[in-house]
Amino acid sequence: MKIFPTQSIKELDAYTIENEPIASIDLMERASQALAKAIAGRWDAKTPFTVFAGPGNNGGDALAVSRLLAKKGYKVSVYLFNTKGELSPDCETNKERLADVENVDFHEVTSQFVPPVLTDDHVVVDGLFGSGLNKPLSGGFAAVVKYINASSARVVAIDVPSGLMGEENTFNVRANIVRADVTLSLQLPKLAFLFAENQEFVGEWELLDIGLSEDAIEETDTDYFLLEGEDMQYLLKTRNKFAHKGDFGRALLIASSQGMAGASILAARACLRSGVGLLTVHVPYCNNMIVQTSVPEAMTEMDPSDTCFACPTDTDDYQAVGIGPGLGKSEETEAAVLEQIDACQTPMVVDADALNVLAGHRNYIGRLPKGSILTPHPKELERLVGKCQDSYERLTKARELARTAGVYIVLKGAYSAIITPQGKCYFNTTGNPGMATGGSGDVLTGVVLALLAQGYAPQDAACLATYVHGLAGDIACKKQGMMGMTAGDIVNYLPLAWRMMEE
Repeated sequence: MKIFPTQSIKELDAYTIENEPIASIDLMERASQALAKAIAGRWDAKTPFTVFAGPGNNGGDALAVSRLLAKKGYKVSVYLFNTKGELSPDCETNKERLADVENVDFHEVTSQFVPPVLTDDHVVVDGLFGSGLNKPLSGGFAAVVKYINASSARVVAIDVPSGLMGEENTFNVRANIVRADVTLSLQLPKLAFLFAENQEFVGEWELLDIGLSEDAIEETDTDYFLLEGEDMQYLLKTRNKFAHKGDFGRALLIASSQGMAGASILAARACLRSGVGLLTVHVPYCNNMIVQTSVPEAMTEMDPSDTCFACPTDTDDYQAVGIGPGLGKSEETEAAVLEQIDACQTPMVVDADALNVLAGHRNYIGRLPKGSILTPHPKELERLVGKCQDSYERLTKARELARTAGVYIVLKGAYSAIITPQGKCYFNTTGNPGMATGGSGDVLTGVVLALLAQGYAPQDAACLATYVHGLAGDIACKKQGMMGMTAGDIVNYLPLAWRMMEE
């Protein structure tokens, strides 16, 4: 699914109006019918509604929704803010249509606003401003937003919470953004919905199909996408009846140090549970027996060091190399990681402590083999690119790093972003907060490594691995709940996740 900047969404509206063809007021009516249906599906007719409508088309949607709810028997109070005496044409039309409808208590605010009483029984419909906003709210509208936020009423936002911009909110005034419980987004999501700091404003978001032109959506370019199950299933390769283990790649995992054997075990088990043909784990002597006992399907290669990764190894016989889980931060390991990068011609999956080594030697990022994938969490990324004020800036800097270094990046989080050297961003839709536990990232490294070794293109390997990793976490959550989930549970449900993808 594509995610468009707000300007492109306006162009999609215009294209639909011209080519369906449909009058703009009729497209607004179609959107409002979808909104009213969604709202009525959440709250019954006994619920009192208070609607705040702005002077533009978002306000026009809100007025139309008010009319449709009233006709369903809902009691609706409407406040139309028209302080400049100028409404958009479609907003004006919906104001006129609302005039003769019963069950509506209508107020047009031209100067003085007397706030209504809002209790926890009320639902507020926020239709003040839509996605076209390009500067922070101020003055009277900011005061209205603060009044809504101070109430105990539940809030449903039309398309986007008023005050929130569709993409960047770095310099926005957060106190002047509506805090919605539910956001009903028209046709497509907004990029801002995917950023952690905006969750308090967006709440739960739901997409409503309003019939924008599918041709226009298909033909319009964007750099942002949501990963969907059907797309991921399409990437999955079928296995030949006569295939053997050599057909599914040889992977090398360089991982662990004294006291950190678990990281290598989790990554190794995840790799083997994701279809790799052969896996070798390079470990220090102290962890050799632990890994061989815990993961008998893997081979081990011992580092000369008793306690850490201290000596780079030959990678010519492997199709992919994973490096980082549990390596530690010793000087020996730091030197060995850098030497390994210089010597390696095989695509690498770089995670955890290997990323921390790169943070101290950023010039080595560009030396990584072609097709390499970095898997940082936000703090690890900031060590590579510098401190970031918010998720938008973090994503922007990650895109620049991917472009300049020619690497793929999996920026981990609630909507993990897979970023290509061409600047394309694919946001994952699977996973849950139960996966926020030690070792979860090691599991992802193993899955990515397995797919890369099997010959998947780096972008496909990163997207598919991230999706299935989250899917396994969702299965674990459904079976066992979030609170008690461990990284090992994610590994255990990988086979079921892959089976679901194959069906």
